[in-house]
Amino acid sequence: MINNSFFSTEIIHWFRENGRDLPWRETKDPYAIWLSEIILQQTRIAQGWEYWERFMKTYPKVEDLAAASEDDVLKLWQGLGYYSRARNLHAAAKQIVELGHFPDTLEGIKALKGVGDYTAAAIGSFAFDIPAAVVDGNVYRVLSRYFGIDTPINSTQGKKEFAALAQSLLPASSAQQLSDTALSPVAAYNQGMMDFGAIQCTPQSPKCLVCPLAETCEALRTGRVEELPVKNKTLKVKTRHLSYIYIRCKGEVAIHRRGEGDIWQGLWEPYNASDAPQLPAFVHNPLLLAKDVKHVLTHRILLADFYLQETETRPLLPDDYIWVKEDEVEQYGVPRLIEIMLEMVQAKIIKKRVCHKAMTHPFLFIYVLLDISSQVRISNSVLQSGSSSVGGCRLGKPQEPACLLRYVRS
Repeated sequence: MINNSFFSTEIIHWFRENGRDLPWRETKDPYAIWLSEIILQQTRIAQGWEYWERFMKTYPKVEDLAAASEDDVLKLWQGLGYYSRARNLHAAAKQIVELGHFPDTLEGIKALKGVGDYTAAAIGSFAFDIPAAVVDGNVYRVLSRYFGIDTPINSTQGKKEFAALAQSLLPASSAQQLSDTALSPVAAYNQGMMDFGAIQCTPQSPKCLVCPLAETCEALRTGRVEELPVKNKTLKVKTRHLSYIYIRCKGEVAIHRRGEGDIWQGLWEPYNASDAPQLPAFVHNPLLLAKDVKHVLTHRILLADFYLQETETRPLLPDDYIWVKEDEVEQYGVPRLIEIMLEMVQAKIIKKRVCHKAMTHPFLFIYVLLDISSQVRISNSVLQSGSSSVGGCRLGKPQEPACLLRYVRS
């Protein structure tokens, strides 16, 4: 029979030696902890860390976040995906401000927009020492393997079974606190379980040979480590085709905000011709920038075509479209897929300007190499002139885009 106290004690000891040093673990501030938990939903720590620091710098207090506009919040979130999290984060900040303080009970934390059982348990245990067990993918995997449980983790029965087991394994509040941290036993155990699953008991190639729980692990004893945990088959991933047209008119571009009931709610995008049987009448010989650009979401794969349409007169568009200056587009929150399109458009425009300049300079041969990050390299072969710079830009060496723009706009 497995001793629950032994299990939790070993997890805490392992965490003391191997736990990850993360900035949001160095505070009991519920705002900072809540922010980290929302950002890290469906996000790797390496990516989420930067966004957490960005949000803490821009909105150091919950009142600052609540007072921000949704556009500003979405723009700061840009590139992190699952944008409903950002909208829920903003709404929850307003809830907290209206309440007058951060809720300090499990029920109160769960009442916040976008907070489920796992997130509430994490915030509650880390910030307020509430005895609530966290249950995420890492915890499912560790418990399933150690106790040899083959109940599907995404079934109703499985969720109840694992939640009850996780709660029963929590160390008593009277357990010895970690000597080198301010963490309570419950907080240390919860963080230990998360890190143990992420570092030790990993999905592939778990470190069983150096595992402190190896001698009592049921999956290891029965040779079922690779089989557990069990998960029911989910819905088939669907493919969706999109078509976007960057309509450029005298230094401006038409964009609109996406509505409710679909992906990327509240974000901005260029003209969307995805549902049209053919390109609209105002589009004449558009330049195809890219076809079937692949972008993967949780339950679907997006394949997008990108077009560039340049015109001297504004076409008649639906009322929800607005015209903005091209150099101000970056102020609007857009999905990552649209970021890619904007980079392609900018690269095309810069290349066109440079080629035009080259044609007007008889002694200069210029070539432009545009990589995926829109960095620009410009070099020359001066045939009869000894000049080494044009328009303030030195030639023959890598140049920053801003430098190149000074040249092509001169």
